[in-house]
Amino acid sequence: MEIETHTQLAVLGHPQRLMVWRMLMRRYPDEMPAGEIAEATGLKASTLSVYLSALRKVGLVEQHRMGTSLRYRANVTSASTMLTYLFADCCRSRPELCFRPDLAQAASSPVVRKPPYNVLFICTANSARSIFAEALLTQLSGGIFNVYSAGTAPATAPNPTALEMLRAKGHDTSGLRSKSVEEFSGPDAPVMDFVFTVCDSAANEECPAWPGQPVSAHWGQPDPSKATGSDAERMLAFQQAYGALKNRITAFAALPFDQLDRASLQARVDEIALSHGTENA
Repeated sequence: MEIETHTQLAVLGHPQRLMVWRMLMRRYPDEMPAGEIAEATGLKASTLSVYLSALRKVGLVEQHRMGTSLRYRANVTSASTMLTYLFADCCRSRPELCFRPDLAQAASSPVVRKPPYNVLFICTANSARSIFAEALLTQLSGGIFNVYSAGTAPATAPNPTALEMLRAKGHDTSGLRSKSVEEFSGPDAPVMDFVFTVCDSAANEECPAWPGQPVSAHWGQPDPSKATGSDAERMLAFQQAYGALKNRITAFAALPFDQLDRASLQARVDEIALSHGTENA
């Protein structure tokens, strides 16, 4: 175990390999094709191939084939084993230097805060997908959630087609607006219990750490505003994004929050990403 951990740390000691691994961790449980990783990181395909090979060799990244495409995903089990061993070994003689009982207790106890829970949905423009998510969870809230959405590069206003679809489905759109994630990073911002990215580009970006260690997940959906074709084909793209998010958010709202500790909640929202991502609106 010691040799394996040292090897993993040596691989992660290279800043660009670390960058690739961190991106895959942010996108977990998604699998990313190499081309998308290269585009997001700015690495040459040949260079990225070497880095992915090194990360796979030490067990930090998994490779799967989908048709003719190779896809990559972070191996969170291996990462957890590495970090657990590192802290147990390095802190054995001076645990007060690196062991935080408050964080360990938080991970194994029910969510500390009482309802309502603060939930933030993030995408790039905050004009369609995160707006859908905000409206959907608000409608299902029942007083359990305070729901917010934001963008890493927000549009001036929500997409008109998105608002039209929400109104047609019975949602109140009067309070929906496009806004920056910076609104939620100041000292007076609400402390988030859950943070979800709903587009790949937002998940790829380096975001600041959120205070309070919120449970987080990536529930990415294609951007319906980029759909081409006839009016019906473009509307179908919005319908599919809405339907997939509705499935995930309905499953999320039904979780027994008062019975799950943080680690269990994290596992459940990751499961929702894998099993509730298809349209059913």
